[in-house]
Amino acid sequence: MPGVLLEAAACAEERGAPETAARYLYRVLEVDPDSIDIRVRLARVLADTDPPEAVGLLREALAPSVDVRTRARIAAQFGTTGLAARECSVALKILEDVLDALDAELGPDPAPADRELRTLVEAVFLIVGSHGRSTIVATRKRAATMVLPEGDTPAQCQKLAAMGILTAFDGGPPEPALQQVLRATASPQLRLKSWTLINSALVLGFADRTEEALHSLDRVLRHGRKNSAIWTYALALSIRAVLKHGVGALPDALADARTAVRLSGSERWSGTLVMPRLALAGVLVDRGEAADAERLLAGTEPAWREQYVWTYPRYLMVLGRARRALGDPEGALTLFRACGRALAEAEVHQPAFLPWWMEAACVLAELGRTKDAQEPAAHGERLARQWGTPRVLGLAALARGVATPGARGVELLGEAVRELAASPARVEHARAELALGKALLSAGDRREAREHLRTAAGLAQRCGALALGQDARDALVSAGGRMRKLTASPLDLLTGMERTVASLAAGGAGNRSIAQSLYVSVRTVEMHLTSVYRKLGIAERAQLSAVLRSSGERGARARGTAPPSGGQD
Repeated sequence: MPGVLLEAAACAEERGAPETAARYLYRVLEVDPDSIDIRVRLARVLADTDPPEAVGLLREALAPSVDVRTRARIAAQFGTTGLAARECSVALKILEDVLDALDAELGPDPAPADRELRTLVEAVFLIVGSHGRSTIVATRKRAATMVLPEGDTPAQCQKLAAMGILTAFDGGPPEPALQQVLRATASPQLRLKSWTLINSALVLGFADRTEEALHSLDRVLRHGRKNSAIWTYALALSIRAVLKHGVGALPDALADARTAVRLSGSERWSGTLVMPRLALAGVLVDRGEAADAERLLAGTEPAWREQYVWTYPRYLMVLGRARRALGDPEGALTLFRACGRALAEAEVHQPAFLPWWMEAACVLAELGRTKDAQEPAAHGERLARQWGTPRVLGLAALARGVATPGARGVELLGEAVRELAASPARVEHARAELALGKALLSAGDRREAREHLRTAAGLAQRCGALALGQDARDALVSAGGRMRKLTASPLDLLTGMERTVASLAAGGAGNRSIAQSLYVSVRTVEMHLTSVYRKLGIAERAQLSAVLRSSGERGARARGTAPPSGGQD
């Protein structure tokens, strides 16, 4: 009977049904309650659907009698599962002890298999340690003593990418970190289930290489969807939302973040995964829904958001932006400075991660405290010069521009516009155009001001950044310009692929024809149409044409362009 159940569990795993596989394995464990192998296998199956239960099984498997090599493999699994179960401190202690035991057991010249095992444990140690606010500094010091791997094996790929994110956090220049993650993701030994692609995507995003970052995340998402790896899928979707937000694709970011919140919200571990809520709140602020963003942030568990480098400073940053949008600049400033302190304590000097200094400088400038704004602006400039990508250089020029009165301030804001126009950061480009337009208006150059304000409003509208677009339009009208009032079209909620599918369906194409023309499955077309109906508030295909025509005409009049089409899945 156990053999039949094990075979059934293997088949369930292969077809992406982890909960079914877990039921079979639990029955085997009842027959053989002392089996370490079954506990480890069951924990692997449960890692994404019930991380706390998986960690409990692994803790039981880490018996003192287990040999060091088996213990090392279990510890590595405990580490990555512990991230989902928020057991990072326990995982780090276990990994540290195992590394010491491996050194004592294997000696200075281990066999290839043992060397790969040790590399795996090192990689997981770096991944786990880089998440904790209280552990990242010590983890970076330990990483500095490690040998940089070639990336010829799966464990080496994981270690390379983990070292890449730590290198990027040092602040620059970006080339060493990029070389590490590109070598890791290019390896034929890369395993999609590892953290390699997620860490690589983050580094690529910092370096303005957003398309490559999104490609890495799409590989994770395909694997997660196929294998029902819900925790990994929701996390990768949240990160993709943050990246898409960063390039001004707010409808796509909104859809990804909402899906991540919905998926994680229905799971038992929902309170421990904070990134979906942070990603969604960030998008809502730019869409002019700051009150909704603040309510969403209030629902995050402090115990989970405050322990981690990736979540606590982001929480402070997003909440600060919401407070600013709601008319509380002093409260926003306090939160931005707290974000800066949290990053400083973790010794994170990556300017593209959370540019709190730019937000603080802008708030201080709006309060008329330009002299005070010069301090965060100077801090941001130091970091930006070291990293050197167009986005952070543009943000640094923006911060310095708002903190500098007179002609020199206008000159710096012009520099910000040029740098950000050359970067993928479209929302920040719109912010720089708005700041330059307002500065020119204050200087009495109304004609030039109107050009930049009009550009800001158009950029913001195309991105879906409605609050910024309205601010730019109001400034344009004050400068004597004319622009139709900006309104949110239902089409702004659709992703690029959803717009394409909806347009083809409205034109009379059938699902199979649409699938063939877009090189996707019929099931994918059905999924997109279901999402389109929900977002547009309609119930059937016959209503598509009228809704698209009405919304498209309103959107085109507001933007002065035709509705966008095409896009990415």
